[in-house]
Amino acid sequence: TVDVVLCNTVRLLFVCEKFGQFCRGNPSNEKRTSDMWGSGHYGASRGDRIHKGVDIRCEDGDDVFAPFDVTVDRKLKVYSHNRYAAIDEGMELWGEGLCFKLFYVRPDQTSGSVKKGERIGTMLPMQTVYPGITSHIHVQMCDRTDPTQYF
Repeated sequence: TVDVVLCNTVRLLFVCEKFGQFCRGNPSNEKRTSDMWGSGHYGASRGDRIHKGVDIRCEDGDDVFAPFDVTVDRKLKVYSHNRYAAIDEGMELWGEGLCFKLFYVRPDQTSGSVKKGERIGTMLPMQTVYPGITSHIHVQMCDRTDPTQYF
């Protein structure tokens, strides 16, 4: 399998950790490319805004795993509109000096520590909201900076 490299400078200490597998059906963490709904890279157009994360392919209903040892900080509500209720969950995590969010994931827990490779949640049914999209989890840095460098 291909792991994703995650590096960050934390208090003058260089940290470099590899993401493990995010989704059961995508052992190599392949990114979402373009489809009828747009593209999954950081900075992709979303009408009057830009995409602030990187999308990793994941099948609806797949198990989602901790990419490295993490602390689950909290559960997230992704949207503010009921139209998206089926996929309106996510989580904020900390690990290896980084804070990041996963969208479209129903968390198994809303706090506590999880080891690399352990299940942290379930991919929500994206096809019910966006038929024909490449189902994915959205990985976003808490400070909304470009996470591409970590892949």
